[in-house]
Amino acid sequence: MTGRTAVVLFTRDLRVHDHPALAAACSAFERVVPLYVLDPELQKLSPNRTRFLHQSLADLREALRKRGGDLVIRRGDPVAETVKLARKVGAEGVGLSADVSHYARRRERRLRAECDRHRMFLRLFPGLTIVEPGALRPSGGDHYRVFSPYFRAWQGVRLRDELAAPKRVRLPDGVDPGRLPDPPKGDSPAAAVGGENAARRRLTAWLPTLHRYDDIHDDMAGDETSRLSPYLRFGCVSPLAVATRAGDRDGPFVRQLCWRDFYHQVVAGFPDLSTAAYRRGAREDWRYDEHALDAWTEGRTGMPIVDAGMRQMRAEGWMHNRARLITAGYLTKHLGLDWRPGLEVFFRWLLDGDRVNNSGNWQWVAGTGNDTRPYRGFNPVRQAERYDPDGAYVRRWVPELESVAGKAVHQPWRLPDAVRRTLDYPPPLEVPGADPVWLR
Repeated sequence: MTGRTAVVLFTRDLRVHDHPALAAACSAFERVVPLYVLDPELQKLSPNRTRFLHQSLADLREALRKRGGDLVIRRGDPVAETVKLARKVGAEGVGLSADVSHYARRRERRLRAECDRHRMFLRLFPGLTIVEPGALRPSGGDHYRVFSPYFRAWQGVRLRDELAAPKRVRLPDGVDPGRLPDPPKGDSPAAAVGGENAARRRLTAWLPTLHRYDDIHDDMAGDETSRLSPYLRFGCVSPLAVATRAGDRDGPFVRQLCWRDFYHQVVAGFPDLSTAAYRRGAREDWRYDEHALDAWTEGRTGMPIVDAGMRQMRAEGWMHNRARLITAGYLTKHLGLDWRPGLEVFFRWLLDGDRVNNSGNWQWVAGTGNDTRPYRGFNPVRQAERYDPDGAYVRRWVPELESVAGKAVHQPWRLPDAVRRTLDYPPPLEVPGADPVWLR
């Protein structure tokens, strides 16, 4: 970028540290307009994420004001509002973090066309992933279909340097910053608070446990995972910064960060990942059972570990990763229901819900995606006894069973009749033609 004024359009990169587009604009231009456009269509998708977004925008605005600038807020079509503001301030161009979703690609195409029409440039920058989609390609293909070879290639990439936050951001004179609406209430009372400051505090507080990650990340009751996923989803913290602070690129935690990159490069090559089966010949004979889907959504399936996970998601807008595998596996492999409605339920509630990683993970569990063992299943009782051995996680989220001691809480249908009658908890859902061994 060269010239006197530029617009930086923020999207899923709500931070000032390690923000390549913002850093480049502040280095090369005298005046920079940081812009976020509230798209009314996106505001309808998830009250939880809308609240988190507004909190993150307020935090970003404060960070920019401390540097002499501001976050300009507009409402409407992102392309129309960006071009309108760029023309008003006489900007020579627009900087934008590259993204791969259908929505992001349409926005980029339309924005590029409008910038060309008005003789402005559009420059894309990295920032949403550690290694950019397309940077690694297998021989004979445009993207990696299997994670392990991708991870090996990913480990050998020389990463870009982490960028400092700009010391000063100078707006053009006379720009109305616009009003940021108050955060909506959201639907999950215990949801995390958004923003870069919260993200950086969480990362700093969690890092001392990193050396135990392999031992603690599957402990459902211990709840010692990083919980950084909502902040990574909104770009409140750079994935590169997280990986840099974690250090060991061979370690299990950084491997999880690589999964994010993996699915971004999958979606770059297969944009319909949220609606179409990725694997050729994948199962399509899903059942339709509205009652079962509602019971699963509301956490009243009669399978305690499943209900605990779903209730945690509704209360916190977040769910332990092991619980995600169990609940998704139960819906698709036991109930035999289509993964797409399950994806939409997760997308509705999760603070970290996004079309890229959410879709990739759901298809992996359903056996329609990138899993090399598509017929694997998750026995919920066995999973519960392994990862919640004394039942503390279940009792935390399913208070109807708090009187049931030890691992017996995972199979309440096996309790004596007299005890079962005292519990206000449903029997397991019945599936026509199914004979799950864990219910015997």
